[in-house]
Amino acid sequence: MVGNAYPYTVDNWESDINLAHANGIDGFALNVGSDSWQPQQVANAYKAALQSGTGFKLFMSFDMSVLPCTTADDAATLRTYITTYASHPNQLIYNGGVFASTFAGESCTFGQSSVASGWSTQFTQHPALTGSNAVHFVPSFFVAPSQFSSFSNVMNGAFNFNSGWPIQVTTSFATSLLGSLGGLLSGVASSASNTLAQFVGATTTDSQYINALNAMGGQRTYMAAVSPWFFTHYSPQTYDKNFIYLSDDHLYAKRWESLMSIRNQVDIVEIVTWNDYGESHYIGPIEGAQPNSQAWVDGFDHTGWLNITSYYATAFKTGSYPQITTDQLIMWSRPHPVNANAPDPVGRPANYQLMQDTMWALVMATAPSTVTLSTSATQSQTFSVPAGISKLSLGIQAGGYMHGVIARNGETVVNLQPANFTFNPNPPSYNFNAFVAAS
Repeated sequence: MVGNAYPYTVDNWESDINLAHANGIDGFALNVGSDSWQPQQVANAYKAALQSGTGFKLFMSFDMSVLPCTTADDAATLRTYITTYASHPNQLIYNGGVFASTFAGESCTFGQSSVASGWSTQFTQHPALTGSNAVHFVPSFFVAPSQFSSFSNVMNGAFNFNSGWPIQVTTSFATSLLGSLGGLLSGVASSASNTLAQFVGATTTDSQYINALNAMGGQRTYMAAVSPWFFTHYSPQTYDKNFIYLSDDHLYAKRWESLMSIRNQVDIVEIVTWNDYGESHYIGPIEGAQPNSQAWVDGFDHTGWLNITSYYATAFKTGSYPQITTDQLIMWSRPHPVNANAPDPVGRPANYQLMQDTMWALVMATAPSTVTLSTSATQSQTFSVPAGISKLSLGIQAGGYMHGVIARNGETVVNLQPANFTFNPNPPSYNFNAFVAAS
């Protein structure tokens, strides 16, 4: 999110690039908006990528929810980004074209008679974007895949932004499916939560996109999303976004594993996101600027998820899961019970009833081990895990904590208990973000 990089220096960009590269990430999609200062930050990003010496790639992802797109002149802004960086060593070139994407854009006409005509005449087929400036365009248009055929001379592929979460699983969806959410509201794993877990990481929409792209003919690029979380808590007076998507049941790991199962049909995986703090799905460090999300972001480091990213990104790129060479434990939980009451005028987020009062854990073991998870003095469970990655969980109640121990041959290998986490029965405000701890 270039919009969150307002105070960045080239050194800040290079630090992010080196950290991402070290964790199996090949490039950044630069989500760019309409602020006058954003082109300079894009320039800083490309300069930093070159300086890093990593071969890290960048591409433009135009945020059409904020960029104007009603006149032909509006398209000139997009074309300038393409022509400026088309020959840059760190620009992602894909299938011979300058790779570019979007967030939205399905209603942009650029002054033409239709959306398809607007995008084709003013962008993909525009005379300025030919030869070495030709674009390989993989947008995230929020339209039904059945409508892709109308964009056959616009889209070289499609980015399925919403595939990172089971967005169809809302409170009303769950209620109609289960008849009651009572089991979930208690925060205890139940047949209800098991029923909903089948949607976590599912590839239903991937198949719809892939089939629609295949039906268009030619070499169409499918870009899937993977994401660890989603919670946003803006009041009606600000952005008016206050909801969660179902993010329990080891969403990040399960989604990666689902993508592994269809990797021969998925060309690119985009992680949503590195630094979108306002929607709580960041995996990079909390730095730069924030869009007034400090109340649910500050103190909620997510970089423990980078450990997982490196493992799964390597698996996706090579086709096989890498051997684990360092014992690691990653644990996360929300900071308060689902039904806690807070003096918060924004209110609870929509779909909050879907979430469980649970501590989630991923064990990355170099050899068979014993793992003990504890969330209070009286609540703990011991698991036997094989070498490799294991997904574990344990309920957590008000006043609880997170504690995990990996032991092998009677010796403690990892002992992780974040001192600054308590499952607060009386939160100051509603916060359904994840607190991530990693060894």
